Amino acid sequence: MAPVAYWLVHAQIITMTEELPKDAKGTVLMPSVSLPEGTAQIRGYDFNRGVNYEALLQSYLTTGFQASHYGQAVREVNRMIDTKLSSPGGCIILLGYTSNLISSGVRETIRYLAEHKMVDIIVTTAGGIEEDLIKCLAPTYLGDFSLKGAELRPKGINRIGNLLVPNNNYCLFEEWITPILDQMVLEQDTEVRTRWMPGVGRDPGAVTSSNHDSSSSPQGTKWTPSQMIARLGKEINHPDSVYYWAQKNNIPVYSPALTDGSIGDMLYFHTYKNPGLKLDIVEDIRRLNSSVVFAKRTGMIILGGGLVKHHICNANLMRNGADYAVYVNTAQEFDGSDAGARPDEAVSWGKIRMDANPVKVYADASLVFPLLVAQTFAHRHADLSSREKEQD
Repeated sequence: MAPVAYWLVHAQIITMTEELPKDAKGTVLMPSVSLPEGTAQIRGYDFNRGVNYEALLQSYLTTGFQASHYGQAVREVNRMIDTKLSSPGGCIILLGYTSNLISSGVRETIRYLAEHKMVDIIVTTAGGIEEDLIKCLAPTYLGDFSLKGAELRPKGINRIGNLLVPNNNYCLFEEWITPILDQMVLEQDTEVRTRWMPGVGRDPGAVTSSNHDSSSSPQGTKWTPSQMIARLGKEINHPDSVYYWAQKNNIPVYSPALTDGSIGDMLYFHTYKNPGLKLDIVEDIRRLNSSVVFAKRTGMIILGGGLVKHHICNANLMRNGADYAVYVNTAQEFDGSDAGARPDEAVSWGKIRMDANPVKVYADASLVFPLLVAQTFAHRHADLSSREKEQD
């Protein structure tokens, strides 16, 4: 017999006669304990049912991975809405987002929420303000992620991911905002501002509330970032603008780093033309924190990370945590960043309540947020509109 054949036969005999290694079968085929009754079974959408987008999205909850996190986020936002509808002031919903989402078409989804007064407080970055206003003056275009910066720069084209913003848009923005800043300085430093005080010859076009006129600088104080944003929303007077609707519906918009963007550039240039404008961030933090502290319940919807995420979460620390929370971002936690932190980290700080059921969806908000709104706020538009009419 050839040597190779001998060893093959010998190996086969050993395999047939030796016993299975001790504990191998018990390790591989270890018996399972029963899962709790009612545990969801994994099952995705069956296209044999035809194309039913609502059923497709509902199936995400039992699809697994981030699809299930998305389904849980839908459920959490609907809980916020249920609580909001349960009684006056039942739940204050805070929406936070980074500027890139206003640069993108997610702006229209956010504008819808402001237009129909579906959220109560907004927190965003400087870019999240200016990009909305600039789009009312000139469009943003679709480009490509691979376009070279060195080729775009000489052409005066700025790239935001795969979006293109001509530099002329910012020139138009400066022309538009400069006279408004001039007027704000005038109202800050002269008796003109008394026209805007709540209850004192109030301008009928101004945004009002029982104790705060968000588009004016009350006598004896300086402008705050939220008042400035409301004023800009009023001045843009454009139905495509998030901040036009925010000031019209008296939704405060906070941006504690308002100078970190084109608005900051405009303020810098303005100091050489007409110095003296002051922005009081202390008044804004008092107002934001007080709104949250005295709320019956709070819900956080935060798209992206950084300043907007921390600012909303930290306000909720003042009341020992939000009752509901949904994060949508692509950041990871391994570097210790607040942007990447999972909701459980916020629980440790007292920014989310210990008995809450927060959700983080690891996804690009441009994909997820319009779908999330479709299954929550837009789906329940009639109920939310009826509530607003009753309160009016």
